[in-house]
Amino acid sequence: MTWIIGTLLFLCHLAGATTAVFALMSSRTSQGAVAWIITLVLFPYFSVPIFWIFGRPRFYGYVSARGERDTVLRQVLKRYRPHMEDYVSRPEAVSGRIRAVEQLAMMPMTRGNRVELLIDGERTFESLFAGIDQAEEYILVQFFIVRADEIGLAFKRKLIHQAEHGLNVYFLYDEIGSHSLPGGYLRDLEEAGVRVSAFNSSRGWRHRFQVNFRNHRKIVVVDGRAGWTGGLNVADEYLGRVERYGAWRDTHLKLEGPSVLALQEAFWEDWYWATGDILALGWRIHHVADATQHVAIVPSGPADGRETASLLVQHAIHGARHRLWVTSPYFVPDHGVQDALILAALRGVDVRVLIPERPDHLLVFLSAFAFLPEMIRNGVKIYRYQPGFLHQKTLLVDDHTAMVGTVNLDNRSFRLNFEVTAYVPDKTFAGEVTAMLEHDFAHSREVTEQELAARPLWRKVVSRATYLLSPIQ
Repeated sequence: MTWIIGTLLFLCHLAGATTAVFALMSSRTSQGAVAWIITLVLFPYFSVPIFWIFGRPRFYGYVSARGERDTVLRQVLKRYRPHMEDYVSRPEAVSGRIRAVEQLAMMPMTRGNRVELLIDGERTFESLFAGIDQAEEYILVQFFIVRADEIGLAFKRKLIHQAEHGLNVYFLYDEIGSHSLPGGYLRDLEEAGVRVSAFNSSRGWRHRFQVNFRNHRKIVVVDGRAGWTGGLNVADEYLGRVERYGAWRDTHLKLEGPSVLALQEAFWEDWYWATGDILALGWRIHHVADATQHVAIVPSGPADGRETASLLVQHAIHGARHRLWVTSPYFVPDHGVQDALILAALRGVDVRVLIPERPDHLLVFLSAFAFLPEMIRNGVKIYRYQPGFLHQKTLLVDDHTAMVGTVNLDNRSFRLNFEVTAYVPDKTFAGEVTAMLEHDFAHSREVTEQELAARPLWRKVVSRATYLLSPIQ
């Protein structure tokens, strides 16, 4: 019996050492590598399985699938990308630096778009439902959270109606975000002819432990002609109907023009990973009369070779000269983003960060208190939204560029989630976002350094402890 126990202990520590080498070679941050190596070497009995569930830095299955689909997608791109030449933005016509954005997006910024700012749930779902009603060929739907509540059932009825009238409807959901979605909801869609699939982040035996990766994208595309993306999922709380959250503050976009095909491409790739099916979609660019806005769609995720979302945010911050306003419900940015915000404030930029007053994820909420005092001391202004829960993900640079999408300023969005962002270098749109955020700041309170310093010691200790867990929150 003694030799059996000794053998098991040896194998556990061997597994810990082997996994520690993998963590050393693959971790995206030095802090993460050190933390994992110490834990794996000293406590391999529980840390090895935890690492393979929560610590893997890249979505390797998706990387492989992307390599497989590239051959197929290239054939599609050969047919539709040449038609985009007339719509590709020229650097001299755009405020801000676009080359880095295009490199991060791996697709060109386009002109000839129309961008409509959709503030809060009522306006967003009104626009979304109208777009679904006007569909003629196909509808692509992708959400992180879908619930079978009042708005979720209304959404289902819309999709079923269109599927029963002969349209091709594709419904992609994240099985973790939509864990409470009943099987009957999905069966109703399938019986009506809707093609339904979970994202399947743990698809296949080699990837069954990748449950920490999530598809956080919200995308709807109708006929390749109109697209929607932003912060809202399909659930009653996004309309302010859940008392726990109160008034729900969120922002979404409606896009028309060549940028819609970029949204479509992101869905196309995710659908291929989830199902292995190659969708035959329309890739014709729909010209929009009198539309002049420039847009870059930037998908990001753990299959990328670089930290796309974090780099995009840092690029925007470094470009700010007068104003940098950020809203995020989950604000635990990496050190690169924290330092960029502080540097912007030190060079005289009006840096404001708007976060919720009331939390819906306690660990993330507590983690922010670990670094907020330093940010405030260096001139970054932190505000907390008062009327209800703030969920919008926006970033405003000076008076010329705004970003709206699904990216939160935390490790999960930067490294673990599949996300998508609309980067819009347009003064008219930036003006609309400015007016929207001015209204939000008017209904917020500024956090002071004295307020944070007055917290009891135990809360400061808890904040520092939870901050250490930020890589897996």
